[in-house]
Amino acid sequence: MADDTRVPESPDLSRRDFVALSVAAGLAAAAGTTAARAGVVETSVEVKTADGTCDAAFIHPESGRHPGVIIWPDAFGLRASMRDMAKRLAADGYSVLVPNPYYRVTRAPGIDAEGFSFQNQDNMATLRKLMGGIGAAGAAEGDAAAFVAFLDAQPSVDTAKKIGTQGYCMGGPLVFRTAAAVPNRIGAGGSFHGGGLVTNAPDSPHTLIPKMKARLYVAIASNDDARQPDAKDTLRAAFAAAKVPAEIEVYQSLHGWCVPDMPAEAGKPIYNKPEAEKAWAKLVALYKTALG
Repeated sequence: MADDTRVPESPDLSRRDFVALSVAAGLAAAAGTTAARAGVVETSVEVKTADGTCDAAFIHPESGRHPGVIIWPDAFGLRASMRDMAKRLAADGYSVLVPNPYYRVTRAPGIDAEGFSFQNQDNMATLRKLMGGIGAAGAAEGDAAAFVAFLDAQPSVDTAKKIGTQGYCMGGPLVFRTAAAVPNRIGAGGSFHGGGLVTNAPDSPHTLIPKMKARLYVAIASNDDARQPDAKDTLRAAFAAAKVPAEIEVYQSLHGWCVPDMPAEAGKPIYNKPEAEKAWAKLVALYKTALG
């Protein structure tokens, strides 16, 4: 059975402080080639942040103004599968930014998923080096502010509507940090097999829930739930205490099930298309409800 927890929306969210966009003046310059496919425009862009320049993909409908969305990639970074997710969202009426989370160290993708093994110590050392930048104190929050500022400066983004954000694996906690860092702009967030949402650290993602004004959907993998069975209860309690609307659901699939190019584990595929489509439908329904 899925664990399906809903928390009613707070009638008064004005008590939460607005987190200023420290790099709101950050601008982006288009770089690379722009291509239009089936009514969708894909452009390589560079977004200025407090720590440098982030290479990213910006994908949006050919015309009109639409709600913005930030996609936080999993550990394998900005690559074709993440661009494909953005194209799918853009075709449904969203202007989507997919940043390279490792821009402090290297340009995208930064790591090759093909042949990667989480049991290989050399592979893991490379991954830890890449993740060090985004994991530094305040890094994700600063990036989130810059990415929101970039979206709000684009003609294809409707600034009268809230922004959505979604993340996979390591991107799950970044969704929480984004929603907490820019609460007045982030209206919805989706974490899919997010890692480390509940930790013992003083700045654990779950401790940021009181700063949020967004609706959240948290989709948990079965093996993640087995390793940390109390996490969903901690999240449920935190959302309820803060009166932040959320749905928490445990899937029977394994960690990584939403990403088509996730490497197989023990010769068995991780990606589960029916369950991935269910999660996608939940996400789109959330955006249609919460982004206006």
